[in-house]
Amino acid sequence: MTEEEAIALYHSGQEPTVQKLLELDRRVKELEETSRPTSSEDPSTPSGMKAPYEKAPSKGRTKKPGRKKGHPGVRRSIPESVDEIKLHTLTHCPQCLCPLGESISTRERFTEDLPKVKPHTTKHIIEIFYCTSCHQPVEAPVEEALPKSTIGIHLLIQTAYLHFYLGLPLRQIVAYFNTCLSFPLTPGGLALAWQRLAGILLPWYESLGMLARTSSLLHVDETGWRVLGKAYWLWCFTNEKIAYYLISPSRASPVLKQVLGQFFKGILICDFFGAYNKITAFLKQRCLLHLLRDMIRTSVFHRTPQWRCFSKKLKRLVKDALRLGLRRCELPPEVYHNRCHLLRDRLAQLISQTYQDRQCLRLVKRLKRHQNELFTFLEHPEVAADNNHAERMIRPAVIARKNSYCNRSQKGAQTQAILMSIFRTLHLQKKDTIVTLEEALKIYCQKGSLPSLFYQPEMDLPLAA
Repeated sequence: MTEEEAIALYHSGQEPTVQKLLELDRRVKELEETSRPTSSEDPSTPSGMKAPYEKAPSKGRTKKPGRKKGHPGVRRSIPESVDEIKLHTLTHCPQCLCPLGESISTRERFTEDLPKVKPHTTKHIIEIFYCTSCHQPVEAPVEEALPKSTIGIHLLIQTAYLHFYLGLPLRQIVAYFNTCLSFPLTPGGLALAWQRLAGILLPWYESLGMLARTSSLLHVDETGWRVLGKAYWLWCFTNEKIAYYLISPSRASPVLKQVLGQFFKGILICDFFGAYNKITAFLKQRCLLHLLRDMIRTSVFHRTPQWRCFSKKLKRLVKDALRLGLRRCELPPEVYHNRCHLLRDRLAQLISQTYQDRQCLRLVKRLKRHQNELFTFLEHPEVAADNNHAERMIRPAVIARKNSYCNRSQKGAQTQAILMSIFRTLHLQKKDTIVTLEEALKIYCQKGSLPSLFYQPEMDLPLAA
């Protein structure tokens, strides 16, 4: 409504003015009702927690599938070696059954498939000798299977890989082997075999815990877990080389002190959870993306003028810090350090002001507590400004939690933590998981002990942690 229209409405009399105001008020209420988000529209709510009928309809595909017009196509490459050659010929036409003469030409077609799997059974005849020096019977070790085990090492590692790395449920693994591979397995027998495997690999798991304690840089995160239906917590301690998982009934700081000790000598990257405040570290980096998400969630429901002004300044400050970290190599050292000091001065000025809004006071209290832990990544190039690495490492466990309903015993939880830690660590080390574990277990069958976790058979030397 323009000013002239408002003046004309005022001079039109009382009744038209009242009717117009009531109509405008009704429109404002309708707009407020349609724009007000419901509880299911909270940005923090996972998509899987929303009912399909409550989700907005998906937009149609705007990009045409496949390569752009004029680009060469891509298909499966021709195999380098051929195992079998088959000749396909005809004597009569398949349409009219007319007899055919000699072929006029030929064409080639390659197909690749897996042969039908048949379980390979080996009967081991073990000769026993009597040692006159040791005065006891001795025999040659069997490397293809663990002692007193009826399934081979290769099969055991494959099933553990499917469950603890890929997240397939136990009964689906058993059904696949029973149906597709004609290999009879039972859930109980396979679970006991995994527990035995975890007991053998326990020294590797303990060495991962020591590496986490002595790391110069470590990401930490935690998520909910269940053991026999009770609430537990899955902790993840990780960096670019290792992943150490721990399942504990506690989410408090004693778990951190148990793994990292009273004082962590490296740089700890974590979120703003209170348990991380109780442990002392050389340096800490709080996840800035958690801070930005907190502001976004709050801005959906809280729109006071003071909050909007405060959140705008804080978002700009955080984004300026992230951009400065990306331009570290482009700027001269003096300019870079001056801008770092300016960012800290802006943060100090922002949190020193007086606020009345409760959400502003909440975040100011957090920023004052962690003001020396927000911009650590600007001084140390190897430090990330977020905790995404820990969240990516813990994500497969979250997916497996939905499929397998966690663990049903303390021993199962320990097996979960041990094997998941080893599989993820070998993946981060860019090693062939199946081959590495097979070679390690063969050495265990021979000598009764495992090699180093970073053992390379071709070099016969341990790698540096």
